[in-house]
Amino acid sequence: MNKTYIFIGAMSLVLFSSFTSNMECQYAGSNIGFAKTQTETAIAKDDINQARFYAYKALNAIEKSKKQLAICGCEYAETDLKEGLENLKMATQATSLSATRIFLERSLKFTLSGIEALESHDLHESKYGNELLAVNTVSENKPELLNKKGMTSLNKKIDLSLEKYKLSLEKIVETVSCKEARAFAERIFENCEKELLKTDLSEGKKYYNLRTKEITADALLRIPDCL
Repeated sequence: MNKTYIFIGAMSLVLFSSFTSNMECQYAGSNIGFAKTQTETAIAKDDINQARFYAYKALNAIEKSKKQLAICGCEYAETDLKEGLENLKMATQATSLSATRIFLERSLKFTLSGIEALESHDLHESKYGNELLAVNTVSENKPELLNKKGMTSLNKKIDLSLEKYKLSLEKIVETVSCKEARAFAERIFENCEKELLKTDLSEGKKYYNLRTKEITADALLRIPDCL
């Protein structure tokens, strides 16, 4: 009987660790997505100072994602984004616009590769996989198991609270003019991106902004190009 409880406890810890890792992958993905858009904006600028300004914003977003990437455990993404970060640093130090763009384009290439690695993270092995399966006791892990239950309960409440927002957003997409609907959705999307870059957000606020961003992104896909 005790062995059964130990096994259940160990598997619960694995699931909790997997759950935490998955959420941190999503948070990191959001921040890296912000870095991507800032890098693309920097590339489009014809002024070197403007290009550097957006390059710094992209650089800052990746820097703030390091802890999340480490918890996520996706080594492929970490490697790509390390290269992307180095190229962003070179872009801010380049003395000509053409050189700045070369480094920005190289950074964008690695950033896109990092995003792709995060999206397919579940398909390849995490560097924490074997360690998680080595758990053989439950007595020391009760706080973590309680945290999992608490996080799951909180996330469910947030999901329920966002149902009204989702329905309201769908109504806006269907009834409001294209430009107004797009401007409204983009404003919320950009605000969520900025919030997720903050390092002092509670888990609840991080999840709320992540889910709001995802719901809004789905709505934006349904809004046609405004003429």
